[in-house]
Amino acid sequence: MSDPDLEGTYKAHFDGRRAQAFPTLLPDEIDRLRRYAQPRRYANGDRIYETGKASPGMLVILSGLMRVTGRDGHGHDLPVVDHRPGSFSGELGQLSGRRSFVDAIAVGDVDALLLAPADVRALLVSEALLGERIMRALILRRVALLEAGAGGPVLIGPADASGVARLRNFLTRNAIPHQLLDSADDAEAKLVLERYAPTPDELPLVLCPDGSVLRNPTEVDLARCIGMLDTDDDQRVFDVVIAGAGPAGLPTAVYAASEGLATVVVDARAFGGQAGASARIENYLGFPTGISGQALTGRAYTQAQKFGARMLIPAEAIRLHCNRTHPSDPLVLALGDGRMLRSRAVVIATGARYRRPDCTALRTLEGRGVWYWASPLEARMCAGQHVVLVGGGNSAGQAAVFLSTFASRVTMLIRGPTLAASMSRYLIERIQSHPAIELLTRTQIVDVTGSLENGLQTVRWRNLDSGAEQTHAIHHVFLFMGADPETQWLSDCHVALDDRGFVQTGVDTGLSLETSVAGVFAAGDVRSGSVKRVGGAIGEGAAAVAQIHAHIAAQAG
Repeated sequence: MSDPDLEGTYKAHFDGRRAQAFPTLLPDEIDRLRRYAQPRRYANGDRIYETGKASPGMLVILSGLMRVTGRDGHGHDLPVVDHRPGSFSGELGQLSGRRSFVDAIAVGDVDALLLAPADVRALLVSEALLGERIMRALILRRVALLEAGAGGPVLIGPADASGVARLRNFLTRNAIPHQLLDSADDAEAKLVLERYAPTPDELPLVLCPDGSVLRNPTEVDLARCIGMLDTDDDQRVFDVVIAGAGPAGLPTAVYAASEGLATVVVDARAFGGQAGASARIENYLGFPTGISGQALTGRAYTQAQKFGARMLIPAEAIRLHCNRTHPSDPLVLALGDGRMLRSRAVVIATGARYRRPDCTALRTLEGRGVWYWASPLEARMCAGQHVVLVGGGNSAGQAAVFLSTFASRVTMLIRGPTLAASMSRYLIERIQSHPAIELLTRTQIVDVTGSLENGLQTVRWRNLDSGAEQTHAIHHVFLFMGADPETQWLSDCHVALDDRGFVQTGVDTGLSLETSVAGVFAAGDVRSGSVKRVGGAIGEGAAAVAQIHAHIAAQAG
């Protein structure tokens, strides 16, 4: 392999950016990071990293050579890079101690400096310029892994199967590298299926990086096999536990962790919440050309980990225990997998759950042609097809414009007479001027048909004024009907809610974001009176941290 360079699959992803992705540190930079590191020596042939196993941390090579390789979907090795003196290993997983996506061995004797995840984070924060170079490299390396798909789980099954779409969406939303072997046209994929002989309801198969095989796993099972739920001892008392990793929970984590609070974030699905599924956000301050929800929230997700916030995804908050013998006793958040997180403060940032039309078969077809977001993955699946989109808010408008670049026709259904009351003017103008978007007002879905095996097949809608109905062969429907507050898990804690189920804050308390229970705060869409905008949620998340400090100080005093 040539002097450090990307080859094979990886090279195409770094045209013009190799120097940023694999910089060589200067002697004085290496000297500055020595205080964060421990010396390590590896003999020729020692395996330093292994795909699917816990990473020891980031290594800075002082002498010798460390050869890094990835694995493609068929188990073949792919050359990635040779780390020589002055270069360093790792990607974004080094911030949280995740399992490795690559293999690495010592070629000859290797002397290196090892920085454990906590040391990497301390370096990034304390050494601003050096930390910036390292962080940029870690991000670019994760991008390359995502584009190449190397090192992560391998999904095997028909590319158009609903189970494949469900798992790929989960992995994509959580920025996990993965590959798909389409059994319809990949000979080796067919052989694997013949070997394991799965029944149709056991597809897709998932080959985990550690060598285990899963049959049509849940998202939690998949997350566990790739190490997303690996944690240290959870018996400590955190300063703040944040339920929800959306545009309110993530800024809370960034500011809390950056100010030294022991912070953990839990989310049942993926970071980003509903905002993370937005194709393009154009009215967020500082991004005149717009930014995708995935990109915006992905940056915050990385930033929170840089400052030491722990992420437990997917992990569902199912109950909050608030009964305390003494006011200074910790609150307890119960997770769906049986774990209990104890904390001095809790932030409710769970947002809201998607609303559904009253159709019997709809829930069965979720992930099988019924979608609550419009990412590039779903857009490619409906290329050249007629799709239906239900909803008249800004998210619906953004999705309609985005999908119109893939689908042959987008039919928007809204119950109201116009879009003016619920959508920004710039989006209305785009929808009105786009030849592929059809807007049907005073119209609602009344029925859908399909099956688990074949997915969505037809959609029937009705005009609310005339009663006339139409049925069309539709295989993809996108629902942007708004949402109801995700607060049912708070019933045991008796947090005060308004008549619509949103969390009330600032009642009989000097803290505007504190709920009726001391130490429990709410931010973002779940909070009664919030503006239901990404910018508003971010501002509330940041503001909550100052109030958490005040609460903790009052407890200590």
